[in-house]
Amino acid sequence: MSGFEPVLLDLDGTVIDSVALIRESHRHAVRTVLGEEWDDARLVANVGRPLREQMAAFSPERSEELYAVYREWNHANTAALLLPYEGVREALLELRAAGRRLGIVTSKSRDAVDLAWSVLPWCRGLFDVEITADDTAAHKPRPEPVLAALERLGAGVEGACYVGDAPFDIVAGNAAGVTTIAVTWGFFPLSDLVAAGPDLVCATPAELLRTCLGGT
Repeated sequence: MSGFEPVLLDLDGTVIDSVALIRESHRHAVRTVLGEEWDDARLVANVGRPLREQMAAFSPERSEELYAVYREWNHANTAALLLPYEGVREALLELRAAGRRLGIVTSKSRDAVDLAWSVLPWCRGLFDVEITADDTAAHKPRPEPVLAALERLGAGVEGACYVGDAPFDIVAGNAAGVTTIAVTWGFFPLSDLVAAGPDLVCATPAELLRTCLGGT
């Protein structure tokens, strides 16, 4: 089989368009708890890590309050702000039709993933494995979540890839020993992704599909 198998993917900013939802959830939490206004780059700088770690980076002393305020606003606004990416669903369905196993490796909690699936129900059942923040003790950028997904699939690192839009994804995938594919339609600019050292970069879901199938 040419290309990659299995294909593991990050969730936020890769499979689903949660950019506005997460950015505005961060903005609301920082404004409400800290009384501050931050620019977008600062708000999303740690997206890809578990939420509690992101909130601790904002304020170690008030991280739990930030976490609670974020989650309340985020969950209340998920249905309004969470969107699909054009072409992603079609690419994933084609990968499955071509015999590729698919997996999600995300720093979201399990309940937040389930909420996302309730808004975008086409995602539910599409993946052969889903690793969330609740499934491993260590999180991205450590390799353990990627390795946990491979273990559940009974797959090795050879032939596997991890697709993500954040430097944390690329670092985790590289540490796990899989091929890393950065996608440019999510949270982070190309320069940040390239600095993390991905093996490949894809600008569109169609390009990702061709890459995973072994095309050029």
